[in-house]
Amino acid sequence: MNLSNYFGDRRFYRSMLTIAIPIMIQNAITNFVALLDNIMVGQVGTIQMSSVSIVNQLIFVYNLCLFGGTSGAGIFTAQFVGKGDQRGIRYTVRFKLWITALISACAFLIFIFGGEPLISLYLKGQANAGSAAEALAYGKEYLSVMLVGLIPFALSNVYSSTLRENGETLLPMTAGIAAVAVNLCLNYILIFGHFGAPALGVTGAAIATVISRFTECFIVIIWTHRHKEKNLYVVGLYRSMRIPAHLVREITVKGTPLLLNEAFWSGGIAMLLQCYSIRGLSVVAAMNINSTLSNIFNIVFIAMGNTVAIILGQLLGAGRIREARQAATRMTVFSVLCSAGTGIIMALFHNIFPDFYNTSAEVRSLAGQFILVTALLMPLPAFTNASYFTLRSGGKTMITFFFDSVYMWVVNVPLAYCLSHFTDLPIVAVYFAVQAAEFVKCVIGFILVKKGIWLNTIVEE
Repeated sequence: MNLSNYFGDRRFYRSMLTIAIPIMIQNAITNFVALLDNIMVGQVGTIQMSSVSIVNQLIFVYNLCLFGGTSGAGIFTAQFVGKGDQRGIRYTVRFKLWITALISACAFLIFIFGGEPLISLYLKGQANAGSAAEALAYGKEYLSVMLVGLIPFALSNVYSSTLRENGETLLPMTAGIAAVAVNLCLNYILIFGHFGAPALGVTGAAIATVISRFTECFIVIIWTHRHKEKNLYVVGLYRSMRIPAHLVREITVKGTPLLLNEAFWSGGIAMLLQCYSIRGLSVVAAMNINSTLSNIFNIVFIAMGNTVAIILGQLLGAGRIREARQAATRMTVFSVLCSAGTGIIMALFHNIFPDFYNTSAEVRSLAGQFILVTALLMPLPAFTNASYFTLRSGGKTMITFFFDSVYMWVVNVPLAYCLSHFTDLPIVAVYFAVQAAEFVKCVIGFILVKKGIWLNTIVEE
């Protein structure tokens, strides 16, 4: 076996980590502060923590729809960068602005008119009527404030994703660090009422988040436009919002499956939580603790997914097909090995972390078991994530749609629904079965990547 096929030299890892590390740092800080926020809200009460968790799960669907909507254009951006085509990059930024405006408008309408019934879907478990009504009230209160933060989040997504696709990962990281610092400080002040401020509880948490999103938005936009020599594509960006019809058509063809994929995949994640919530609000609270910690330990393979998309997109745009194939294998191996290591560390903390929450012994016990399952199976999503971004880098977006979200709705969701509704299996066993189903997806991803169907250039002169 030739190890050079699976492991690169120092130069390869240096170039890869130059992109990946700032993304990891930004995600690590963001998720660590989210963890502290979660613990702060958890100190207020289990019902408050559960209601915030439910609303954040719904907003997560919006966030991933934004990601999917801009990802189609992002494939073209990365390849235009590889070709040195600034005008092409400018067109893709305009497309991102149009699509995020459309998605945000739809999200406003859905949350304003459908927020209450959506939150209520998660309150049909074993909770008593009083607890469910209280959780619904807190959820509506939290959501009404969070709606204000949708627009700055959308603009940050457009600018930060474009900067990363151009290889500029430090500025989005810096903006993210500033935002989470603001979020953390304001959470401490507004949730508990320190320094003379009123104790606003979940409303305070929402206000802090919204202000932090405006902070991040202002930083990335101002920096990008003040450094036109580095970001030539912003020159004349808003002189017109015109995009060549043929490029709109091409991005739409490639991007629509990505948008649908993120919408259906995030909807599937929300549906999984709804299936688990049938077993009671304690399960919702425990899953919230598990996902908060998991997000911290997932930063390596999440950042590697973005790195795969950027590096492979640039290599394919430059016509360096052989290098792209080799780089895909090496980055996938790196991601899986790192995730195995972080999974071991996470497993060691599975019974310690839940003790930081002011909640019941039942919730802490369930959370510890969920964390252990997540830790042991962590290499599986690391592999499928790398496979997904590899396929996407070559424009195979319809295949990624079936690989990701269709698999979620055909396998994971029905499995979770049947096991949680029609069996007496403990909820931890149900969660393990659903997570372990990722193994089949790994096999499919391996076959698709190995075939090399993604090795093609999609941008033209």
